[in-house]
Amino acid sequence: MKALRSGYIRHIIVRIGFKTKEVMCIIVNNGENLPKEKELVEEIKKEFETNQKLKQYELKTIVKNINSKDTNVILGNKNITLYGDGYIYDKLGDYTFKISPMSFYQTNPVQTEVLYNKAIEFAKLQGNETVLDLYCGIGTIGIFASSKAKKVYGIEIVEDAIKDAKENARLNNIENIEFLCGDVENTLETVLEKSGKPDVILVDPPRRGLDNTTVSNILNVEPKRLVYISCNPATMVRDLKALEEKYSLKKIQPVDMFCFTSHVECVSLLKLKENM
Repeated sequence: MKALRSGYIRHIIVRIGFKTKEVMCIIVNNGENLPKEKELVEEIKKEFETNQKLKQYELKTIVKNINSKDTNVILGNKNITLYGDGYIYDKLGDYTFKISPMSFYQTNPVQTEVLYNKAIEFAKLQGNETVLDLYCGIGTIGIFASSKAKKVYGIEIVEDAIKDAKENARLNNIENIEFLCGDVENTLETVLEKSGKPDVILVDPPRRGLDNTTVSNILNVEPKRLVYISCNPATMVRDLKALEEKYSLKKIQPVDMFCFTSHVECVSLLKLKENM
């Protein structure tokens, strides 16, 4: 049976700050019109005020996301704030992060700290390195690395995420990090003009892994160490094989980010082969 695609609400997404207990409710709607929108907002607010199970949480914002495309992509490109400021905050380690509807944020904050600390451990930063954080999102990994590096540069294609990343650097009083908005494939050259040859590259790509151009760029740049974070072992293995042209795989550490499922996140350490 063919779907009619004639309704209004396509998805409801709830994002919760693990440590702050702040809640964002995202209503993904098929167009801008949402019947009884004000009444729906008031009912959601009332539920948080009266439901004893929700007393520990604070409803900070309700956002209507517009997605009228015939696609399996959940979020559209337009957000309308119905209540609150349109974002929440959470804490990871010693840092505070602003999270907007379009910004990627790991679903398991407890294990996220384990994941990021392992990535920084693998990077073996001594304080004098230049680090590139590719697919940086809201700046989480780069900010974790900033206290142990001389300079960090982050690249991310989602404009809202870069806005959050810059705000997160300000919130945490970090001055040795710089974020650029753009496709990693096309923006890396611009960053290299600023940074020179990096000592370490951190990558945390989407499930599809690295594109061929980015793999070639990494091979041409030849950082001493490459830390590859992946939520898809299959594409990670494909990319590691391509990188073996100049790199030796030293370690792979699985991290159980998706408890009670077959999925796993991995952190890999690659080192530039000697006598290249």
